[in-house]
Amino acid sequence: MRRPSATPRRAAAASAAALTLALTATACGGEATPASGGELGGTTVTVAGVWTGSEQKNFTKVLDAFSEKTGAKTVFVPSGDNVSTFVGSKIEGGNAPDVVMVPQVGVLKQFAEQGWLLPLSEKTEQAADSGFAPVWKDYGTVGGTYYGLYFKAAHKSTVWYDPEAFTQAGVSEPTSFEELLRTGRTLADSGRPAFAIAGQDGWTLTDWFENIYLSQAGPEKYDRLARHEIPWTDESVVRALTTLGEVFGDEQLVAGGAQGALRTDFPGSVEQVFGPRPGAGMVYEGDFVGGVARDEFGRSPGEDALFFPFPAVDGGKAPVVSGGDAAVVLKEGKNADAGMKLLEFLATPEAAEVWAEAGGFLSPHKEVGLGAYADETARQTAESLVAAGDTVRFDMSDQAPAAFGGTKGAGEWKILQDFLRDPSDPAATAASLEAAAAKAYKD
Repeated sequence: MRRPSATPRRAAAASAAALTLALTATACGGEATPASGGELGGTTVTVAGVWTGSEQKNFTKVLDAFSEKTGAKTVFVPSGDNVSTFVGSKIEGGNAPDVVMVPQVGVLKQFAEQGWLLPLSEKTEQAADSGFAPVWKDYGTVGGTYYGLYFKAAHKSTVWYDPEAFTQAGVSEPTSFEELLRTGRTLADSGRPAFAIAGQDGWTLTDWFENIYLSQAGPEKYDRLARHEIPWTDESVVRALTTLGEVFGDEQLVAGGAQGALRTDFPGSVEQVFGPRPGAGMVYEGDFVGGVARDEFGRSPGEDALFFPFPAVDGGKAPVVSGGDAAVVLKEGKNADAGMKLLEFLATPEAAEVWAEAGGFLSPHKEVGLGAYADETARQTAESLVAAGDTVRFDMSDQAPAAFGGTKGAGEWKILQDFLRDPSDPAATAASLEAAAAKAYKD
């Protein structure tokens, strides 16, 4: 993201014109990494992605390491949430970046089908074969050709909580979904609503659905629904929506009720739990919650910002849903060959460990040492993600066409926001999802 990707999808404030000015300024030395001697000395590699704030700052450290190794200058340009529109406009204007960090499988497929991408080099493919579980290469492959290297991953099956709230309520970490709801209601009775829900950001709602669906319906049906091989009106979807409605429809469980949740964005949901004026006990989202709690609100993951795995639903297995950002090389980039060299670097443990040390990062690379991560919580989530191997399932909305699974105010995001507002008719919501999905997959 679900966006963002896998990570918080804060919209970039700059307009396309401002982005062009930023690119010109950095290319002229404003914020570009200075070149030194090396095989790519005198070359500038432009990278576009959704990252802003601390994520952009930490990725720049990775680019700095690449520059030091090769002599290339690097420029990072924020794309905003709609990567597809941004890249399309840049290609049309003759100003395409060399590399794009793509936060959605569906968008990666779209880029490949439109002929925008170069196949990755043999060196990158070999690194992926040896260093990653096959599922990560599968998600970067379209029509048998490997286009996307998954560099940054997210563990999107973590529920974060304030231990002080749990202590005050006399509750412990739940191990089933039913126990999770009971824990939430006990929290509410003690003075804090259970969950801060970022309903303003539709991608967070898709993540709720996906964890419930994967655990309840199982991985085979999850895969089939992700490929739209079964309709969204399937009984399994209605059942998962009914379960999700138990949360959305209970004001004890949703901080501020539905209307409050719909006014809350992702950073705001973390603030409600870990900020100076706490208004909820828990926030469900990916491992990156810990980074926001630390960077924005001074919490220490593993100490006063804790998590537990999203619990199993109705006797199923506990889900492991992931997301990620894939690096791709555009054919139209002015320095695509140098961009390919960047991807060869990103495929190494060395590159991943730069960001791992900075925090707010997980790598799917099996050879990244756990000691490289900034804190014990990051080590635990990284170990869990790698250990899951091919049982990991990628964020379903990120696998869908962007019109259905990745567009603000449309498709699944909008329909689940409507469901948060009124969860009384799961079957009608399923029908709306199917109508939107059928159109998007057909187009």
